Amino acid sequence: MAFLKSIFTWWEGATIGTRLFSWRNGGKVGTDGLGNAYFESKKALAGRTRRWVIYSGANDASRVPPEWFGWLHHQTDVIPADLPAPRAWVKDPVPNLTGTAAAFRPVGALERGGNRAAATGDYEAWSPN
Repeated sequence: MAFLKSIFTWWEGATIGTRLFSWRNGGKVGTDGLGNAYFESKKALAGRTRRWVIYSGANDASRVPPEWFGWLHHQTDVIPADLPAPRAWVKDPVPNLTGTAAAFRPVGALERGGNRAAATGDYEAWSPN
């Protein structure tokens, strides 16, 4: 069943066709801490190589770390494995939590009860007179 799933589904990783395309037309450049594999095409098209990622798990672009994002979008040609260690104040990237129970809910959101602070009265309506 896992074999059929890998042939036909794209939302939980790459299909077999994508993996074969990656090995035939590109070379693996590296992996990140999440297990995502990064590839670069062997041939340049219009002066630039094509770069892509095969996710290990769910296909969510927010799972690409910032250093690999820069490499994928040709902002830098330095492979992130060659970068210096991040500074102590740099936080780990957070995946997109929209649609999950951990998503941000502002005060007054229906998911938090829908109660918001009353207006303070500092608003004065505009009139054309």
